[in-house]
Amino acid sequence: MDINTIVLVLTLLSGVALFLYGMSVMGDGLKQMAGNKLELILYKLTNTPLKGLLLGAAVTAVIQSSSATTVMVVGFVNSGMMKAAQAIGIIMGANIGTSITGWILCLSYIDGQQGIAQLLSTATISAIVAILGIIFRTFLKKDVYRQLGNIMLGFAILMIGMQTMSGAVAPLKDSPAFVSMLTSFTNPVLGIVFGIALTAVLQSASAAVGVLQALSVTGAIVFQSAYPMIMGIGIGAACPVLLSAMGTNKYGKRTALVYLINDVFAMILGTTLFYSVNAFVHFDFYSMTMSPFSVALLNTVYRAAAMIILLPFVKGIEKIVTLLVPGKDEDDDEDDDFELLEERFLSYPAIAINQCHRSIVMMAKSCLKNLSRAFTLYGDFSDKLYKKVQNREKKVDKYEDKIGAYLIQLTGKEMTEIQSKEVSEYLHCIGDFERTGDHAYHIAHIGKDMSEKGIRFSSVAEHELSILESATKDIMDLTIDAFENQDMDTAKHVEPLKDLISILCDELKMRHVQRLRDGICSLDQGIYYSELLNNLERIADHCSNVAVCLLEMATSDYDSHAYLSQYRREKTGEYATYFKEYDEKYGI
Repeated sequence: MDINTIVLVLTLLSGVALFLYGMSVMGDGLKQMAGNKLELILYKLTNTPLKGLLLGAAVTAVIQSSSATTVMVVGFVNSGMMKAAQAIGIIMGANIGTSITGWILCLSYIDGQQGIAQLLSTATISAIVAILGIIFRTFLKKDVYRQLGNIMLGFAILMIGMQTMSGAVAPLKDSPAFVSMLTSFTNPVLGIVFGIALTAVLQSASAAVGVLQALSVTGAIVFQSAYPMIMGIGIGAACPVLLSAMGTNKYGKRTALVYLINDVFAMILGTTLFYSVNAFVHFDFYSMTMSPFSVALLNTVYRAAAMIILLPFVKGIEKIVTLLVPGKDEDDDEDDDFELLEERFLSYPAIAINQCHRSIVMMAKSCLKNLSRAFTLYGDFSDKLYKKVQNREKKVDKYEDKIGAYLIQLTGKEMTEIQSKEVSEYLHCIGDFERTGDHAYHIAHIGKDMSEKGIRFSSVAEHELSILESATKDIMDLTIDAFENQDMDTAKHVEPLKDLISILCDELKMRHVQRLRDGICSLDQGIYYSELLNNLERIADHCSNVAVCLLEMATSDYDSHAYLSQYRREKTGEYATYFKEYDEKYGI
């Protein structure tokens, strides 16, 4: 290998490096400007395959990477946010959206000859955009301007990288060996294999198409060789997506496989239909010399046509990936809930926070379910039911650890003021919800001890407890509902009910003491009765903590004591109204 060849290869690789870096910078800037809204739209508005295709194409056109869109979707499906059928439409759209990069790259081939035309040359456009980008990035303080500066700088670097690649390969047009190599790709199999290999190495379909556009400048690429390479590039783009699915559940793996299946079917359709028709019609453009513009057009037309043809077969594709990655569809693994907290979502705080919210609601509802089970155990003990309570309590503990660790990781990410407030609120609330689960388990354990010792409460005591149990379930329901819907009106109901439960507990303790004096109840019954009341009162306290946290965060008032004092002093206000309502409902 002579020195000229080494310099050429190094120049080409440096152009590829600049291209990839510029595309990454530009894509990141676009994502930051969107404020994570694109990702939220992506998984919320995809109830039909056609909507999924359109949204997938739009989001990919913005973030400039079909792989990034698909990796994001793999995370959605893996976490249960999205069904596989929804994901298929988005992935098809991502296949189309990624072709927009080829058109952007066409700007790098605008040549200004002289005079005013020079202002439209690639060098001039890149220079102006780069200067504006560095001004926005360095001197303007607002985040939106700095992000716009990043987009401009990324675009300029991408253009320079493309020019560098084109300049490196331009001398090769006079090389017989190079022309002979590209001519060999007129064999569809060799062209497809080259496209797959090139994309697998670059880990980007957009970069591979960019290289193909750069090679087209030599005039050595004709449609006959470009077409199979474009088909191979589509298949090769599945490599980073398949790698991203490692470690995901069966749903995530199926979704990643959709990307590969789509492009394999597209290639089968493309080769079968095109070459069959060409055998009879003999297309005039078959031997046409390709330019960067015609490469971009071919890439877009091929991808759009293939995905539109495949769109009606979403259900069939879903069945194929289900057969390739078998497994029961029902959620028989209780740890599947933890898949909501996907590591990859940490790059998208809006989604990560939404997932934390869903996880906390699941944890709170698990605590409520355990509480309902525990109430039955001291009246009608069942070892099977007790073990269910025990196992669910372990799961609640896992929830707290997992959610807490995830939220701490999230605090290190760049977030808006509202997002930071939400994370702070969730960190406050998870501990209180988990403690309600602990008290539910303590109640279940009381039931176990009473069963083993043959102790039962008197009918009067059981009646009183049933009223208090209803009030405790009610306050748990109110708290979970307020948290789930961020409903401040509901949150205001919690504190009056908590105070009533506290009063009821004191009243029931006094009544039980009187029954002990009258010889109606025994000392052992009294001990367990008192423990039950203490656990119920503590559950109400933790519900109050959550409700107060919600109200504080909503008003940016972080003085809990002052809030509670003021709220309770309003004897003629909301507090008094709600307290009276609950006093009548749970009167003993």
